[in-house]
Amino acid sequence: MSLLTSWVESANAPDGQFPLNNLPCGIFSTAGGRRRCGVAIGDQILDVTALEQGGLLSVHDHPVFDRPSWNAFMALGPETWRAFRARLHAMLGKEASQADRQAWSGALVPQADAALHLPVETRGYADFYGCRNHAFNVGTMFRGPENALPPNYLHLPIAYSGRASSIVISGTEIRRPWGQLKAPDEAAPRFAPCERFDFELELGAIVGQPSEFGRPVSVAQAYEMIFGYVLLNDWSARDIQTWEYQPLGPFQAKATANTISPWIVTSLALEPFHVSTPERDTPLLPHLREPGPMLYDIDLDVLLQPDGAQHATTITRSNYREMYYSAPQNLAHHTTSGCPMEVGDMLGSGTISGTTRQSRGSLLELSWGGKEPIGLDGGGTRSFIEDNDTIVFRGAARGDGYLIGFGECAGKLLPAHADPYARGA
Repeated sequence: MSLLTSWVESANAPDGQFPLNNLPCGIFSTAGGRRRCGVAIGDQILDVTALEQGGLLSVHDHPVFDRPSWNAFMALGPETWRAFRARLHAMLGKEASQADRQAWSGALVPQADAALHLPVETRGYADFYGCRNHAFNVGTMFRGPENALPPNYLHLPIAYSGRASSIVISGTEIRRPWGQLKAPDEAAPRFAPCERFDFELELGAIVGQPSEFGRPVSVAQAYEMIFGYVLLNDWSARDIQTWEYQPLGPFQAKATANTISPWIVTSLALEPFHVSTPERDTPLLPHLREPGPMLYDIDLDVLLQPDGAQHATTITRSNYREMYYSAPQNLAHHTTSGCPMEVGDMLGSGTISGTTRQSRGSLLELSWGGKEPIGLDGGGTRSFIEDNDTIVFRGAARGDGYLIGFGECAGKLLPAHADPYARGA
């Protein structure tokens, strides 16, 4: 598919993130105003709440955009999602009438004048371990290459349940966490600020349709349930995790924060970029097999900028096509026990790492557990994130003369608070 042209001229820039082909969904506010639903188009936001209230846009027999999330709209299902997208294409495209252009132009708000907020209400969050390259790297560090992958890895998507309340919007500052640490040569743990804080480059799949309690869904059904995707930084306290994770896996090490990009790029916008999961030497059981390609070709970059540095350093270039398990497989697996999924739930992909050092999706891998620090532009090195460093994720699918962008997923790490349990604290 080539670029779809719009009368919103900024949407036609070949290097812009938000052409008419994209139309991602977010929540925004302007000075003194309440939060409302918007769609990014070029350097503008289309205020769909205002269009609905003005009688210029209707997707249901009652309002669904009069609230600070996209949950009510997502609950209407895939047919409504497609009809809404088609309506936006018609009204924002070059073929729109002059009268329609005039009516809808009044609902455009410059992105520069808006604040962005969490786009969905999320009560359930699970983080998967779905990239074989990442799992092999981490396993090799701790168990050697011959035992790198857990015995179940090639048979099912491994995951843990995370803390939905720790999901925050891009730009939110993150505080270095405290926790129990224990080095191999220490006789007992100590309570201290994390010393090996890290990022994890992920995509978050946003569930747009619920599943029934007690009834699993197929991979094909799961594909239809996913509304779209966001960039996701699953911040990780590696030293806290090392001490706590046996036998039940991560807990406080992954509870500090999960930063997401502000725009949900819909599955519909990503359809032209489908790619298949890799060929498998070990066949999956039938209930996890995909009926067709369900990954996407999305370029992903990670930048690190120390406090006071004029420029950020790109430390990772990866691609979502590196995943071993797709989001629909993860979602289908999540329901096999009869666990019901809810509108707004998020599934983390797991760290997205390629096969080269430059494509590894975490500092744990990039520095190989701290043994091989990476260099930064302008001098300095990093093994893990230092206080006041800013981490930025960027992502885009690349079409014929256009991009499907996600916006930035950024967060700055602040120093730890003083000991919260010290006398008088």
